[in-house]
Amino acid sequence: MSTISSPSRPSSALARLAGDTPVCWIGEPFAPFGRGFWAKLEGANPGGLKDRPALHIVGRARERGELAPGAMIVESTSGTFGLGLALAGIVHGHPVTVVTDPGMEAIVHRLLCSYGARVETVRRPHPAGGWQRARLDRVAELLAAHPGAYCPRQYDNPDNVAAYAGLAHELLAQLGRIDVLVCSVGTGGHSAGVARTLRQHNPGLRLVGVDATGSTIFGQPARPRLMRGLGSSIQPRNVDHDAFDEVHWVAPHEAVWACRTLAATHYTTGGWSVGAVTVVAAWLARTEAAGRRIAAVFPDGPARYYTTVYDDGYCAEHDLLGRPPAREPDRIGHPAEAEVTRWTRMVMR
Repeated sequence: MSTISSPSRPSSALARLAGDTPVCWIGEPFAPFGRGFWAKLEGANPGGLKDRPALHIVGRARERGELAPGAMIVESTSGTFGLGLALAGIVHGHPVTVVTDPGMEAIVHRLLCSYGARVETVRRPHPAGGWQRARLDRVAELLAAHPGAYCPRQYDNPDNVAAYAGLAHELLAQLGRIDVLVCSVGTGGHSAGVARTLRQHNPGLRLVGVDATGSTIFGQPARPRLMRGLGSSIQPRNVDHDAFDEVHWVAPHEAVWACRTLAATHYTTGGWSVGAVTVVAAWLARTEAAGRRIAAVFPDGPARYYTTVYDDGYCAEHDLLGRPPAREPDRIGHPAEAEVTRWTRMVMR
């Protein structure tokens, strides 16, 4: 009888849990019979999409000597990157401190603590930069108080972008030619990294970004946002604005409708980013020429959203139920043309 030998370094086996995620075909009722798009299910990673950059960034920092053995890792996160850093901390032997805000879901907070991470919560948003700026300011204070501590700087570290080459190669192996890529945009890492690699194989690839209403990434005014995981109240330097062919803004009620409809029809769903991406990818599946292959990245699964997207009381309180997106988006030619409050499209080139 054959046996499987134990790895010499258990931590290396943990690192291999990230990646090789499946794809799923999303068709009716989002698009007519025979039309649809392929969803890359990054929720199959232990912590979600950002396991990939967390492991890659920490590994590269160690190789360059920027992160000494056993040194503290400190970073701002709304949740998913924190989970990835907790994994990277276990793999490489680093204590992890994450700085978040009151919007972090209780399940994520408790998981982070269970994984050995220390969680700090800021209590007031920055008057101009919102919760993200308040979190980053606290990170700076912690770095000053702990000499030798390392910050992965997910918003502007080019290693964040480079980390997603593997995801792109997986898509190529699974789907072959890809004509349109749809990505939510937060730090800008996966949209830039996946598109860069895919365009080496298909220079004509169209990149469609999905942002949240109330986000300032693509020139709209920053407003308080219900949706987490996409959008920003600051300008992340990893966002490759020139790479996008068009951008769509999606509102919370539209994302909720898409998440719940996905669950009921495909047994596949996720959080705010998944819902927003589905609204846009489904429209592209209906309107692109037949035969065009559309791929969309689903960053996570549904578990952390049981008190928001999948909570009827929460959704009723915020008027998110029974409000599907329109069949077509509004359209603006420039971000200063109007402040968007529902699904809206802007063509970049």
